Amino acid sequence: MTKPVVVGVDGSPSSLDAVEVAAREAGLRGAELRLVHAFGWPAVHLPPGGPPWNPAAAGAREMVDGTLVQAERRAREAVPELAVTREVAAGEPLMVLEIESHTASLVVVGSRGLGGFGGLLLGSTGVHLSAHGRCPVLVVRGRPDPDGPVLLASDGSPAGEAAVGLAFDEASLRGADLLALRVWNTWSDDAGEPAHPLDVVTDAGRLQALEERLLEESLRPWRERRPEVGVERRVVRSRVRPALIEASGGAQLLVAGARGRGGFTGLLLGSVSQALLHHAHCPVTVVRGPAES
Repeated sequence: MTKPVVVGVDGSPSSLDAVEVAAREAGLRGAELRLVHAFGWPAVHLPPGGPPWNPAAAGAREMVDGTLVQAERRAREAVPELAVTREVAAGEPLMVLEIESHTASLVVVGSRGLGGFGGLLLGSTGVHLSAHGRCPVLVVRGRPDPDGPVLLASDGSPAGEAAVGLAFDEASLRGADLLALRVWNTWSDDAGEPAHPLDVVTDAGRLQALEERLLEESLRPWRERRPEVGVERRVVRSRVRPALIEASGGAQLLVAGARGRGGFTGLLLGSVSQALLHHAHCPVTVVRGPAES
């Protein structure tokens, strides 16, 4: 049985957009959609009219029920025959959704929910889940109703290898092509570790050929498993984050590993993944590698 698609709901416009996307994701997978609202204090936003130490008197239950009814209505407008369940859990949203990720096929969140500071482009929930979630995490952001290929950010890391398989699966589900993008620059000497800053690579042609070969090797097993997916390979010499963000402008989904090669061991979410979560022009799905799970 397919595990459910879980979506965090807090009543914000961003979370309702996430509900619609999550409904379509569940429909593609033939899965149940699980609407989850984390009812935690002091994170909960209580309506006026009651004391903060007594949420029930403030009509919080009615507020939560109304939020979930609105979310379910939005989901059924997107996918009418969808199986939908609702869950109200006590606790902080970060922890509640992390626990939900253990039994989900996908967790979907908006780019910014209630309680986020206006200057933050991405709520803390999305960043935390991308680093700690036990299943892939989709953060809904960018332009509305994006189309184009599924964009794979390929870098040869363990998380990047997991992202390759997920990107092929997502392209197959959507009937879309896959654009596999590998970005390199002359500060990288090979596919394993970054070079010392003083060891600047001068043989750009050699490195370009190496990166092309490594990309093809990473894709080959999945091309055999998913022959229905059309694949475009693209190896470019550029700065990694700007190149991926620019490419996301023509994609319907960007798939990336949680932490790429050259990241600090103690960081569960790499700088490239964080940049994509903050600035990509389409939704971003982040997957952790086997060593990070």
